[in-house]
Amino acid sequence: MPATLTVLTRNRDFRRLFGAELVVFGADWFVMVPLLVLLPELTGHGFWGGLVLAVDTGINALLLPYTGTLADRVDRRKILIAANLASFAAVLVLFAVRSAATAPLALVAIGAMAVAKAFYQPASSAALPNVVDPADLPAANAIAGSAWGTMTVLGASLGGVVSNAFGPYTCFSVTAACLLAGSVLTGLVQRPLQAGGAGPDGHPHPMRALREAFGYIAARPRIRALVTVKSAVGLGNGVLTVFPLIAAAHGAGALGAGLLFAVRGAGALFGPFLMRRVLNRRAWLLPGLALSMALYGAGYLGVAFSPWFPLVLLLVFVAHFAGGTNWILSNFVLQAEVPDRLRGRVFATDLMLATLAIAISQLGASAVVDHVDQRVVLIGCGLVTTVYAAAWWLAARRLGPASETGSEIPGARPSP
Repeated sequence: MPATLTVLTRNRDFRRLFGAELVVFGADWFVMVPLLVLLPELTGHGFWGGLVLAVDTGINALLLPYTGTLADRVDRRKILIAANLASFAAVLVLFAVRSAATAPLALVAIGAMAVAKAFYQPASSAALPNVVDPADLPAANAIAGSAWGTMTVLGASLGGVVSNAFGPYTCFSVTAACLLAGSVLTGLVQRPLQAGGAGPDGHPHPMRALREAFGYIAARPRIRALVTVKSAVGLGNGVLTVFPLIAAAHGAGALGAGLLFAVRGAGALFGPFLMRRVLNRRAWLLPGLALSMALYGAGYLGVAFSPWFPLVLLLVFVAHFAGGTNWILSNFVLQAEVPDRLRGRVFATDLMLATLAIAISQLGASAVVDHVDQRVVLIGCGLVTTVYAAAWWLAARRLGPASETGSEIPGARPSP
């Protein structure tokens, strides 16, 4: 067994915390894929899928700066268990989505799940160092960083398969059961999830912390460039709105939609691992960021004109291979550039901007998806990302090389 993975076999508490996190990310896609197929069938309109995606990402973006601070002020175990139970209750609402008239309930349910996820993610990440020994922390971060891509592959593909074979409501039942299991796993973690207990002492008010982070970013051109990198791929994420339509156009149905989301996750999972060598060459980092943005846009421009579904899958993989690379390259440079006392807040701001860009793109795509051909959405999103990449590179190429960094590569969760 690779040395990195032995922390799972040796540390029961980490295994339980990681298992609970896998459940949360898997639930996202085991619900989302069948829902993106179900809503157009019930309503006859594709924009409902875009609204669901935008609600998920938009609520997450708006809450992250606040929930990240609360993870240091409130008992993390309680946050994690409460978030899972709230998601469980939200999934139950999806069983009422049976017609066009009840379709808005899907937005309510996904919105509630997004709120729960916004509380869960920072609390889980902050708890991780407390359940492993210091020597195991790098390996634990690497494993935890793979959770999103892994469960996008498994959750999306299995969600498509199960929905195609047994219907969406079976997927909702499985998700509800898994979320309860995730709460149990978290409750069984024996090590404390907070060093010294929870409390507000020494932690700034969320708004004050956010203002300090914005002030730091605004005063530094390099940091401004780095926190705007993920927005390129985010502004192209409206393509997710037409995944079910792409699958239907190629005769692949719910299974095809699941495969599209699965290869998206596979690209985001493998991109960072295969591009780690770039992280050791400072001169490659800024060009690599520009190239990754441009490659994402080019991938979806290719999808718009591809006549074969296997080629579509390959191009989606390439696009999100680039997107995952973009995510970890920008995280790595920020990790080196930002001082420790501000790092958490700068990363929260970085993630907030990225997810807001995703929400804007998905809302824009959902507004036009019923009025234009799906290829127009694909071309528009691809061009936006490609033009953004060119403009960003023209502005950023005047910046010097990144500062010296250590050999340790921080674990990071790939972007949607």
